[in-house]
Amino acid sequence: MFKKILIANRGEIACRVIKTAKKMNIKTVAVFSDADRYSEHVRLADDAVHLGGSSASESYLRSDLIIKACKEKNCDALHPGYGFLSENADFVGDLNKAGIIFIGPSKSAIASMGDKIESKKIAKSANVNTVPGHIGIIKDKNEAIKISEEIGYPVMIKASAGGGGKGMRIAFSKDEVSDSFERAESEALNSFGDKRIFIEKFITEPRHIEIQILADNYGNIVYLGERECSIQRRNQKVIEEAPSPFLDEQTRKKMGDQATQLSRKVCYSSTGTVEFIVDKEKNFYFLEMNTRLQVEHPVTELITGIDLVEQMINIAYGKKLNITQKDVKLKGSAIEIRIYAENPYKNFLPSIGRLTKYNPPKEKKYPDGSIIRNDTGVREGDEVSMFYDPMIAKLCSWGETRDVSIKRMESALDNFLLEGIDHNIPFLSAILASKRFKSADLSTSFIQNEYKDGFKGIIPNNQEEWTLGTIILAYHITEILKDFESLEGFSEEWQVHINYKSLVSKTSKLNFKIKKQVGDKIQLLIQPITSKKISGVANEYLIFDIQKDFIKKLVTASIRLFSDSNNEVSFPEKIQCRINYQNPSLDLIYRGISMSTTVLPRHIAEHHKYMKPIKIVDKSNYLTCPMPGKLIRVLVKENDIVDEGQPLCVVEAMKMENTLTASKKCMVNKINHKEGTTLSVDQIIMEFIFK
Repeated sequence: MFKKILIANRGEIACRVIKTAKKMNIKTVAVFSDADRYSEHVRLADDAVHLGGSSASESYLRSDLIIKACKEKNCDALHPGYGFLSENADFVGDLNKAGIIFIGPSKSAIASMGDKIESKKIAKSANVNTVPGHIGIIKDKNEAIKISEEIGYPVMIKASAGGGGKGMRIAFSKDEVSDSFERAESEALNSFGDKRIFIEKFITEPRHIEIQILADNYGNIVYLGERECSIQRRNQKVIEEAPSPFLDEQTRKKMGDQATQLSRKVCYSSTGTVEFIVDKEKNFYFLEMNTRLQVEHPVTELITGIDLVEQMINIAYGKKLNITQKDVKLKGSAIEIRIYAENPYKNFLPSIGRLTKYNPPKEKKYPDGSIIRNDTGVREGDEVSMFYDPMIAKLCSWGETRDVSIKRMESALDNFLLEGIDHNIPFLSAILASKRFKSADLSTSFIQNEYKDGFKGIIPNNQEEWTLGTIILAYHITEILKDFESLEGFSEEWQVHINYKSLVSKTSKLNFKIKKQVGDKIQLLIQPITSKKISGVANEYLIFDIQKDFIKKLVTASIRLFSDSNNEVSFPEKIQCRINYQNPSLDLIYRGISMSTTVLPRHIAEHHKYMKPIKIVDKSNYLTCPMPGKLIRVLVKENDIVDEGQPLCVVEAMKMENTLTASKKCMVNKINHKEGTTLSVDQIIMEFIFK
C-alpha cells in the first residue's frame, strides 16, 4: 500500500481524505495558500507545503508547484479531492510523467467525460439516453440565440468544462440568452480556464438524480445506488439524499445499467458519478459524468457502508474490487445539507469573516440507530475568506426511514452554533420543515417555486406563534426572577410584542396571564389570553420547563398544556431554539423563524406606542457592495439614465458572479471605482440622482 500521499485540495474534502488515510495508516501531505496557512486540513496532515498566494490561480491551480511538492516530500500518490485540478487531464498526464500515481481515473477518461460536449457524443454512442440539444462549440451570443430558438425555450447554457453549478444559466427568452451566454462564458473562464459553451433543452420540473459507480482496472464495475440532488439554487446543490424517494427498483436498475455502460465505454476506473435528469414519468436523460469524488458522497457511504475514499486508494494501488453488484445493499435513508457562508435573507450574498463561534452537533450514533456525521474543514476562530467556495460544512443524517433521517437532521441543525458570519442554516431548516419536502415532491425548481421572491423567513402559524411567544415570556421571567419564590408583587399580566425579522411585514401583540402553582414543586403557569384557543380546551394554561445551554447558546423548552380541570393535554415535543437576551428585548431563532421581541408588563405596554421609532438613514441614492469581492465589470457610464432592474455592474465573490441592478429609475451621477478594484462590504460603488 502507499506510504505517503499528497492531497491537492483544501477545506473539508482535504480533511475527509486525511481521515481515511489515517485509518489506512498512510501518511498525508497537505498543501496550502497564504489564506489557508492555519487551516484545519494543514493541522490534521502529517506534513504540509506552502504553495503561494491566496487566489486559486496562485496556489491550488498551480500544477507545477503541486508536483514539485510531491517530489520533495517523496509522495507515492496524489488525491485531488474535488474542484481545482481534480478533472484536469493535462495535470494527470504531468503526474504520470513524474512517476506519481493519480488517485482517480485515467487521463483519457477525464478528457472524454470532463468535456461536456465530447461526453454527450460518447454517451449517445454507448446507447445512453441524452437530452436534445446542440452538441458543439458555440462561438458567440448571436449563434447562441439562433441555436436556442431552434431548440425551443427554455434552454440550459452550460460550460463545456463546467461543474459545481459554475458557468450554467437557464434562459427563457432571446434577451436572457444574450446576457446568460456572456455570464456563463465569463464564469467558465474564471473557474476552469476554458470558456467553451454549449446549449441543450431545459426540461421543466425535472429531478436531478445521479448514480455512483465504482470501477477497478480489471473491468469490474458496480453502481452503488443513486442520490437525489434536486434541491438546488443557481444549479448548485443544497440538499442531497440517498436513495431517491422517487425511484423504483426497475428504474434504478435501468439507470445503473446505463451508467455502467458509459463507464465501460471509456474504460473508467476509480469512483465516478453519472448524472441524469428525470422527468415526472421517470424518463431519464444523461446530463454529465463527474470523473471524481462528489461533494455529496457521504450519503452513499451512509446507506451502503462503503468508504469511497478507501476504494479510490485501493483501486489506484492496483487492487481489484472486492464488491460485486449483488453485495450492494441500500439500507435506510441519508440526507446531506450544505452549510454555506451566505445570507439567505439578502439573495444569498456570500459572507466572509471570522468564525467567532463554531460548535456543530457531535458526530454520534443514537440509541435508535440514527447517525449524525459532519464533514467540515474549519474550527472556531478560523477566517472565511473571499477566495474560495463558501461551504463551511456538510452535515449528514442517517435513519432507518426518510422521516427519521429528516427529524434527526432538524434536531442537528437546531444544535449547530455558528456565529461571526452570515449562514444559511435558517433556510435549510425551512426547507426541511416544508410540507412539500417532507412529502418528497421534489424538482430542480423546488427553491425557485417555494421562494419566488427570495427567502424571506418563515412566519409561524397560530399555534407556533403562541408557543414561541410563551417560551419568550417564560425565558424573560426566569431571567428576572431566577426562582419563583419572589413572585409576590410581580405583575400578573404581560404583553409580548413580536416583530418578525423575516423581511415580511408582520407584527404581533400576545397577551398572557401568569400565576404560581404551589404543590410538591412550585411551578409557574402561563395563560394565553386569546379568542383562539391553542388546543380548544377552556381555561388552558401552559406549564414549562426551560433548560439553558450556555456553551451552545441553546434553549430547550418542554411545554405541557393544562386546563382548570387539571387534565394534561398532549403538546409539541421539546423545542430547541436560540434566544439572545437583553432585557427587555429578546431575539428568538427557530427553524427559519426569526423573532425580535419586547416583553413588558401590561400597564407599561399600554404606553409602548408612544415610543419614538428608530430613525432609518436613507441610502437609496448609493449602490453599495453587498459583499466583499472584485468589481469585474461596470455596465453603465456616468450621466446614463437607467431603469429599475437594469444591470449596473458585476461583482465576483467566492468564484460566483453577482449582477447588481438599479432599485428604481435614476441617473448615474458618479462611478467611484474602476473594473478590477477589490471592494469591501458596503463600499459605495456608484451614486445616483433620482429624477
